Order: sequence, then structure tokens, then C-alpha cells
Amino acid sequence: MRKVIYSMGVSLDGFIADRDGGIDWSGPGEELHRFHNEQARAAGVHVYGRRLYETMRYWETAEENPASTPVEIEFARIWTRTPRLVFSRTLERAEGGAELADGDIEEVVARLAEQPGGEIAIGGAGLAAAFVERDLVDEYRLFVYPIVLGAGTPFFPSLGARLALRLLETRTFPSQVTYLRYARERAR
Repeated sequence: MRKVIYSMGVSLDGFIADRDGGIDWSGPGEELHRFHNEQARAAGVHVYGRRLYETMRYWETAEENPASTPVEIEFARIWTRTPRLVFSRTLERAEGGAELADGDIEEVVARLAEQPGGEIAIGGAGLAAAFVERDLVDEYRLFVYPIVLGAGTPFFPSLGARLALRLLETRTFPSQVTYLRYARERAR
């Protein structure tokens, strides 16, 4: 079965966006961007909420931007080849090769998990929170930036119970960003 992965840049105090929704503090350096590219290659499908889908649409035309670096162009090519599924209550249709999700989160994840292919990469604070609350995430991948935001959008939603995790991997990049990869510990 395919694993569900939740991966985001996060401040030291646990926020994925600042109090105004800004993520300008989380731009990756070249080595970190190459690492993101490798992770993007492992994704069999990207599952987004509406806002992140709209933000990520930039990559549809990144190759045409003369300011794009080779590593950014590489990411754009990987990203445009990967299927994208969007959960939205407001969009009538998705564009740029993406599709709107048909069904509730549990149904869609069950259907995707049974299909062959790479990881199910989820993104977007609201959608990811719904996955976490339903205990659908198999791995959490945090890119911890050396910044304290004080407030903003949290990586983890408020939960009614503990979430047991097992550390699988750590790595520190020259930019001082630390990668933490955890697996969900399931009751036996």
C-alpha cells in the first residue's frame, strides 16, 4: 500500500505560515531544493487543498521564467508530470493537469492507497489537519527552519489524543534547516 506523507517547512515554534499567511521565510537553498526534488520524484500523487493548489500552480510555467534556476526547472518538470488531486468546496474545476477530488477524504485515500505508484503527498494546512485528525498520515516530514514566528498556521492541529511517532531520519542542511522524518506508531 502507498504511504500518506505530510511534509512542510515549519518554524522552530511549529508554524508553517506566519500570522499573515506568509511563507517567505521558508525558501530553500539549492541543496535543500535538490532534496525536495528527490522527494517530489517519490510522490505518485500530490493531494492539495485549494490554497496550496493555487500557490503551486506557479510551477506550471516556471520553465518559461528566465530567472528560474536549473534546480527550479528540474522541480517544475517533476511536479508537472505528477498527478495532482485538489480538495475544494469552492472550485468548480481544477486546471493545469490537476483534478478535483471526488468523495470524502477517507474514500479518496483508501482508493489512492490501493493503486500502484509512489507516495501520496498531502499539502495545505487545512487539508493536512483533516488528514492528521483522521489519523491517515503514515509519515511526517518536517523541515525545521531556524526562525521563531510567534504565531501563525500550525503544522499540527489541536488533537484530542496523543500521536505516537518514531524518528526515522534526520539531516541538517547548510542553510541550518533540519529535516526530521517520523513514522506514525500504530497500536499493535
